[in-house]
Amino acid sequence: ITVIPEIEMPGHSQAAIAAYPELGCSGEAVNVATTWGVFEDIYCTKEQTFNFLEDVLDEVMALFPSKYIHIGGDEAPKTRWKSCADCQQRIQEQGLKDEHELQTYFITRIENYLNSKGRQIIGWDEILEGGLAPNATVMSWRGTSGAVEAAKLGHNVVMTPTSHCYFDYYQSDNDDEPLAIGGYLPLENVYHFQPIPEELTQEEAQFVLGAQGNIWTEYMPTEDQVEYMAFPRILAMSEVLWTHPKQKDYGDFIGRLENFHSRLDALDINYANHLYEIDGQMNKTNGQLYYQLSTPAKGKVIRYSLDGKEPDETSKLYDSLIPITQSCTIKANVFVENEPLGKTYTQPVKLHKATGKEIVIDKQPHKAYSGSGAEGLVNGISGSDTRYGDKEWLGFWGEDIEITIDLGKTQMITSLQTRFYNGNGQWIYAPKEIAYKLNAEEDYVLQTIPQSNNKLVDITLKINGPSRYVYLKIPNYGIIPKGKQGVGNAAWTFIDEIIIN
Repeated sequence: ITVIPEIEMPGHSQAAIAAYPELGCSGEAVNVATTWGVFEDIYCTKEQTFNFLEDVLDEVMALFPSKYIHIGGDEAPKTRWKSCADCQQRIQEQGLKDEHELQTYFITRIENYLNSKGRQIIGWDEILEGGLAPNATVMSWRGTSGAVEAAKLGHNVVMTPTSHCYFDYYQSDNDDEPLAIGGYLPLENVYHFQPIPEELTQEEAQFVLGAQGNIWTEYMPTEDQVEYMAFPRILAMSEVLWTHPKQKDYGDFIGRLENFHSRLDALDINYANHLYEIDGQMNKTNGQLYYQLSTPAKGKVIRYSLDGKEPDETSKLYDSLIPITQSCTIKANVFVENEPLGKTYTQPVKLHKATGKEIVIDKQPHKAYSGSGAEGLVNGISGSDTRYGDKEWLGFWGEDIEITIDLGKTQMITSLQTRFYNGNGQWIYAPKEIAYKLNAEEDYVLQTIPQSNNKLVDITLKINGPSRYVYLKIPNYGIIPKGKQGVGNAAWTFIDEIIIN
């Protein structure tokens, strides 16, 4: 086992600047951050900063014999550099194009120093911006595009996209899960991770060193909670990396994991046990809605009710798709020998005029947040209030979207409701406006969306008119401005069920 230290630069450095204000661009004292986030005070590019960092790295290298030293490179807003005389002078002296190339200069200079000591650097995929340092290894966290770009340039990469590798995300839909930063990464999603991007040739794929599961502990006050978030997802990630893709079998993995629980118990590891939870999915066949239930646990049965009652040994046995003809609350549990094993699965279904109807979106959702596809926006099921990565929310990165819903026949429409996720810490911002129309030849009716700090932003459009079609236009929030989380990056748009009455 090799322990690789990470010393963040040039961003995520407010603690150091609070202690040594001369390392910042203004030279003025700043406060120690009291919450997690991305901050505009980053290391200045003057000589004093490099002298300080080289001293720090000398001490780090004396403690850690690892080949690699991780130098961060992520989430470094350029706001201070743009107005800093020292940084602008550095840009002029080095013949750099802009502040992004200044970051490349910064990273390359640190890399040269570490290379001179026989070490190599690893950095997050932002180190690609402005040009990649000559010998750098890239950790691709904002999807897989950074890894593809770096590998095609002949650089080693480590795969760690948020969609499959962030173990600080929720791992269950249960309301009693420990508080987490958000997101949704169940065990099955981890197991189905493909660490070799399909865009790479066989030769380029050799630059993929492996993958990494990340646990950021802002919401984890105890070691027990860290273990709960890591296990068993770390076991799934291990098998992803050690097993040939053609030999992977999630059902077989679950069977072995169930037996392995006794080993984790013996080690006194506080693992999460979601093996007896139920997964549900709305399907449509020949215009009829059906609900599908499943469990990864082998040798068990599912019993369910549609009237909101707790399922027991007398409840209906699930043996085929459940027809959905009216609003209901599905409750189900896994049983063995008439005894319930897990927590009750609960799913409200609320039918409305658009449920199960045809829907078209002019853009594809991001592949990491594709939910149940466009049909998931009109399936009668609302997404989680806290887990935007579930089967119901659709995520689009930096794109305006247009949606067309075909109700099948002309109907009287009085209202349209939907909601947007607004998790700014994950660069998710509710749009500033939404527009609708009922006739393709008409102009859109625009409605402003008040800016909010709430995680969920609900929208209700009052519509009074007959139509077969509903057209929606939803502009993306845009580039995240100064002073907000994710400054300088394109915002995400996450949209939930579209309810038409």
